[in-house]
Amino acid sequence: MRGTYFFSFRSPYSWLASMGLKRLIDAGDALELVPFFEPDAVRSAALQAQGGVFPYTPMSDAKHRYILKDVKRLTTRFGVSHVWPVDPDPWWEASHLGFLAARRLGHGLPFFWQVYRARWELGLDISRTETIAQICRSAGMDARQTQIVCDAPQDAEISSEGVAALHRVWMEDVFGTPMFTKRRTQFWGIDRLPDFLAAIDEDLDAQVPAGALATTPLEFDHAGGCG
Repeated sequence: MRGTYFFSFRSPYSWLASMGLKRLIDAGDALELVPFFEPDAVRSAALQAQGGVFPYTPMSDAKHRYILKDVKRLTTRFGVSHVWPVDPDPWWEASHLGFLAARRLGHGLPFFWQVYRARWELGLDISRTETIAQICRSAGMDARQTQIVCDAPQDAEISSEGVAALHRVWMEDVFGTPMFTKRRTQFWGIDRLPDFLAAIDEDLDAQVPAGALATTPLEFDHAGGCG
């Protein structure tokens, strides 16, 4: 792995950063993908039992209003469309533990992209099992695989893997997403994406042709981070 990307399906900034990292993400072994999500009571208790705490800070109304305007400004400039999803009863395990299960089945990346599409382009509620099933089908999974992913929050091994990811978030001082790390150096927010790419190993060109990143439609010159 040349670097680590702590991502969240919840964050619009993480969605935009993921598109900027698409070539590296799709390369398969260029980036380690680690989910960052607010745990439910079950995962929170397991995390605390390991001495960890999720770095959650309630968002003020003022910050929420700012993000609404900022994301609209960014997506307009980047030339991408989006809708604001409605999460009446958010349960982030459904999508993030689902990703871990999909990855074990060899469908991690298709699932990853379909979750972002479902949430930020279609405005679907990714906390709903029905939505996760739809995402699985769009990612090319059969009925058996779809059921495994939908049942991921109830799977002891997948749950433990999710808690391990959250414990790593705690141990590595990851306070929000998108967060990129190279060895022990952290880069937070989409405005730090160029710096992160510059820190990637010199053999980056083996994965990304020279000049390819410059052709991306996204220009990450704006501070953005959203846990």
